[in-house]
Amino acid sequence: MKSVSAPDVPDGPETVVAAQRAAMRRHALHARQALAPAQRHALTQQLLAHLDALVRELAPATLGFCWPYRAEPDLREWVEGWLRAAPGRVAALPVVLQRHAAMVFRPWVPGEEMPLDRHGIPHPAHGEFLVPEMLLVPLNAFDDAGYRLGYGGGYFDRTLERMPTLAVGVGFELGRVDSALPQPHDRPMDWIVTERGATQPRTSPVA
Repeated sequence: MKSVSAPDVPDGPETVVAAQRAAMRRHALHARQALAPAQRHALTQQLLAHLDALVRELAPATLGFCWPYRAEPDLREWVEGWLRAAPGRVAALPVVLQRHAAMVFRPWVPGEEMPLDRHGIPHPAHGEFLVPEMLLVPLNAFDDAGYRLGYGGGYFDRTLERMPTLAVGVGFELGRVDSALPQPHDRPMDWIVTERGATQPRTSPVA
């Protein structure tokens, strides 16, 4: 029997954009992971100085952040200091209850034992769910309009869609691009913090 080959499917605009976004994500990840530990530490300290000033100005009582993953800026020590500085403050970490769904947040107590999720990231196993007043969102690639590229799973997109929180993107300047090619469902960050400073994005409508 003669075999029949599947017809060639031409790349449409959506496919091209998805490929471009994936390439930007890979480039940003590679550049960040290629940083020497001392250089990454120095950039993180500069970033934290700007983050500290912004958080003092906006004064949230509950703060969501992420456990460092794939050479992201490590915010843990800074968050511990933020907690110690005033009674009643609460820090929270994301918990993935199921794939392709919004994340939830539980309080984080420094030093507590935490299980690992499917990606090997620690998360609080117990505690009531809460909505952080401010959420520090990791940045891979990002642009001046405040749009970001994560890891492609869509967790933050789904979470921010339903969570009334101030979203602060945190990352290194090496991830900045001319445009992250945002999609209609993407929500821009309210602030961007890098080693160069804290800025409010110049938001423009997504086509």
